[in-house]
Amino acid sequence: MSHNSHFSGKLTPELVLVAGRSHPELATAVAENLGINCLNTTIYDFANGELYVHYKESVRGCDVFVLQTHTDPMNKNIMEQLIMIDALKRASAKSINVICPFLGYSRQDKKHYGREPISARLIFDLFTAAGATRIMSIDLHSAQLQGFFNGPVDHLYGMPILTEYIRRRVDLENVVVVSPDAGRIRVAEQWAERFNNAPLAFIHKTRDISQPNVVKHGRVVGDVAGKECVITDDLIDTGGTIVGAVKALYENGAKSVIVAATHGILSDPARERLMNSGVTEVVVTDTLPISQEKRFEQLTILSVAPLLAQAARAVFESGSVTSLLNAHDVDVQNVIKSALKDLPGW
Repeated sequence: MSHNSHFSGKLTPELVLVAGRSHPELATAVAENLGINCLNTTIYDFANGELYVHYKESVRGCDVFVLQTHTDPMNKNIMEQLIMIDALKRASAKSINVICPFLGYSRQDKKHYGREPISARLIFDLFTAAGATRIMSIDLHSAQLQGFFNGPVDHLYGMPILTEYIRRRVDLENVVVVSPDAGRIRVAEQWAERFNNAPLAFIHKTRDISQPNVVKHGRVVGDVAGKECVITDDLIDTGGTIVGAVKALYENGAKSVIVAATHGILSDPARERLMNSGVTEVVVTDTLPISQEKRFEQLTILSVAPLLAQAARAVFESGSVTSLLNAHDVDVQNVIKSALKDLPGW
């Protein structure tokens, strides 16, 4: 199967945005927020599965941002991005800034048993070998992943966008922020601060690491009776952990449950599980494409395009990316307004 992507235009002779085929809607939205178009690019598959990339315009001396999210088929999309980076390196780009809204293999960041890989480190090593000079991602599975790359890593957060949306959906006097496991309590604390220092709860669970996507059991630690609960996590894959948490919260008397996660992977059977869980709303961002087949009535999708565009602009102009981590910074407020402006009733 072959596919051609044709875009054209630049903000200046120096800033260039190129995009792979994994999430064209997000690429278009980021380009619109930058006031440009993606570079004219041809990408297609050979009959034997090999990938081909060709840029139709010069990138010599340019600061190039390579946007590709690692969605299914993940391995193909990672390889496509590596080939795009290699082509830019050989075309004498000044800098090659990799934008991975969702970074593949980020959950494989340590060893549980002997003779296991640390696949997340391998991904960063591949980026280095291909020629990347900078990495940009949103809500990495663990912050220490930044140390796997010997160069700048911009770890952006979806939290300001998600919390601003949810603040208007709950009674801040009756809300409890819930961590789906003990390991994410620090993140839940940050969420609670944005909800007027709301109380916390967490789900105590154990996971069988010999089987993927299997949680053995969980119980609620904290008072949730009569409360509006907000579960926060970095991603939803098959939904098993989240649905188990929702069930436990309702069994402990929760009034309502909203689930918020940056990355909506939503692998089967996540849709059916979430639809039938009794959850009030599931809020995710568009770091990953979410097909119509994965969507359901309670699902809300927020845009990260303004965040990525502002981060790219800051890097290009030698500005501060760190300012995007401060919810009260004017740039963050502008990102939030832009991300939510098209929602009904906003």
